[in-house]
Amino acid sequence: MIFAIITIILILLSYFLYKGNKNTYAVTINDIHMENEQQTKSDQSLRILHLSDMHIENISITPEQLFEQLKNETIDLIALTGDFLDRKKSISRLIPYLKELRKLKPTYGSYAVFGNHDYVLRYPYFNQLKDLLNDYGFTTLQNENKTIDIDGKTVNIIGIDDFSTDHSDLEKSYDGVGTGYNLVLTHDPNIVLHMTDYPYDYLLSGHFHGGQIHWPKPYHLAKMGKLVQMNMVKGLQQYMGRSFYISEGLGQTGVNIRIGSRPEITFHSLQLREDKIEERKVELEGSAIIAG
Repeated sequence: MIFAIITIILILLSYFLYKGNKNTYAVTINDIHMENEQQTKSDQSLRILHLSDMHIENISITPEQLFEQLKNETIDLIALTGDFLDRKKSISRLIPYLKELRKLKPTYGSYAVFGNHDYVLRYPYFNQLKDLLNDYGFTTLQNENKTIDIDGKTVNIIGIDDFSTDHSDLEKSYDGVGTGYNLVLTHDPNIVLHMTDYPYDYLLSGHFHGGQIHWPKPYHLAKMGKLVQMNMVKGLQQYMGRSFYISEGLGQTGVNIRIGSRPEITFHSLQLREDKIEERKVELEGSAIIAG
């Protein structure tokens, strides 16, 4: 009797692991359109390819398969939001993926921020990872920002370093940011709970893997911040009237399985509304008057 029960448990566990591993190959492509009622024909659109949590140690999609999924897409900008790897021997395995992404030639460049797993690397290996990203055309942002011009409209790309490992510095990240559309890239979305005084129009993040094993609920995420307690673990979310996105990630961590979640590639189409930029200008001017 006991032997029969053990056999059944082992069969169920084997199926669970088999099915979970198979799910890691079933990449979902999501297309998010951030539109609004006030949208006009003069508003410029920005289409972003967002990838997060590649976890090269446990990724099932090959570089070639990734390129095949993306090669016919219109891509204005690429955003990678951290957790590339956490072992020094994996650094070379990232190269084929970066080569394929570079072939996409986004109009306004490629940008990357780091996650908690990346910071497992110690000197000089973390620097090797950063240099590798830079060498393949990715501008890495560690509490830094870059400004780009899109047909006369200003977009501020603000890279906030990883919150979960205490690398975030909001004041430094926003240093010098003026008027324009504020696009924030960060790894841990919990940072939004601390951004009351830091304006953004849209924020891209990852970190939670959509639970990875999201069945019946992602109980194991309980210690990963307040957003989990608020049931915000994946997809398009809002906090205090501002929108942010939590990617389910492209790779896995721990064991290479997914239950109730899928690897994710996401496209975000943003409308760079002129009136929103003007509103931000008025806000900044008002703040300067008060400060004076």
